Amino acid sequence: MKKGLLLFALISFLFVGTTNTYAQNDLSNQLDVELSDNNSDKIKDKKKDKKVEEDNQLEFLGTPVYDAEDFWKLITKGIFNLFIILIIVRYIYYPVTKNKDYLFTYLLISLTVFLLCVLLDSVKLQLGFALGLFAIFGIIRYRTDPIPIKEMTYLFLVIGISVVNALANKKISHAELVFANLLLVFVTFGMERIWLLRHESRRNIIYEKIELIKPENKEELLEDLKERTGLNIVRYEIRRIDFLKDIANIRIFYYEDDSK
Repeated sequence: MKKGLLLFALISFLFVGTTNTYAQNDLSNQLDVELSDNNSDKIKDKKKDKKVEEDNQLEFLGTPVYDAEDFWKLITKGIFNLFIILIIVRYIYYPVTKNKDYLFTYLLISLTVFLLCVLLDSVKLQLGFALGLFAIFGIIRYRTDPIPIKEMTYLFLVIGISVVNALANKKISHAELVFANLLLVFVTFGMERIWLLRHESRRNIIYEKIELIKPENKEELLEDLKERTGLNIVRYEIRRIDFLKDIANIRIFYYEDDSK
């Protein structure tokens, strides 16, 4: 009799434990389903709210008249990009070269490239569009005079900074973007000012002493050019010779600091 009671109690205990386990599993499954339902409901509510906001936007010809988020993003990025470009072009490049033409060119090209990239960002042309800009501006040559290597380097730098600032998305943090811009500024400043790289200026002149253009008269020609121009000429290039008029087109190179 005792053995029967013990066996009955053991079977009852196992049955109750199993029932409790199944009940707990069912409860946890129900909680998971409820949580997933709540999350899906929240996502749907957000989508509905976003859709309502989009529907409430004032449109003209199928285009929103004002999008607050995109507008302020454009303003913020534009001010930051203009600030970086002004530091490089106005306070690093211009004090050394004193060339207002390139100052004007760099600022307008930077603004144009930045606006093109920002406004066409939604068209999904990011990488190909950026490379296309580098290819187009990289082969620019003015008809009057080719762009010097240094000016081409600054042009490439200006375009690169504008493209990076315009196409930066959520995958790039603000700290990374600021660091990249400041790194370019500091490297440019170091190369231009701290390392004291001297700016070599050049000038084209018409020279009439045709007999001095011979290789054996190189030193005599250099001294004559220094005396007649008053510049500390370091080297020269004979670009064109006209034996009919007995003149030569010579390009001279000198350092502005030595000529002041």
